[in-house]
Amino acid sequence: MTSNTATARISSKKQTLEDAYSPPANFLEIDIGNPQTHGVAKKRYTDYEVRMKTNLPVFKVKESSVRRRYSDFEWLRNELERDSKIVVPPLPGKALKRQLPFRGDDGIFEDDFIEERRQGLEQFVNKVAGHPLAQNEKCLHMFLQEPVIDKNYVPGKIRTT
Repeated sequence: MTSNTATARISSKKQTLEDAYSPPANFLEIDIGNPQTHGVAKKRYTDYEVRMKTNLPVFKVKESSVRRRYSDFEWLRNELERDSKIVVPPLPGKALKRQLPFRGDDGIFEDDFIEERRQGLEQFVNKVAGHPLAQNEKCLHMFLQEPVIDKNYVPGKIRTT
């Protein structure tokens, strides 16, 4: 017959209030908000505030806030796809039909579309940044923390010493 020890429950330590309310061991929080539309006519674009908080040792800066536009997210995706060994998730679509002339609305500058895109970009960047291999990529650190992205940077890994 079988013994009861094979199916016995693992005894767990009782959680204290201090455990429940102390900061998590490792965290990386990224949220995207505060969309702003700039410019007029063909020079019009929307950018978003990308806010990050972390206690992961790989990030030297523990809190940052930068503004990024859709093309910056495309740049990050292309860099990760080229230089890292991770499967990079897709970005929300380009919405080409919304960019056609003679529409009866604001196209890609409609509030509903901007909010939908913001949610998609937030999901994308959280999936990417949550991957342990992506966390070592210079392009991700630049994207999240540098006010201006240096597109001529030398791709590589972040070294923690």
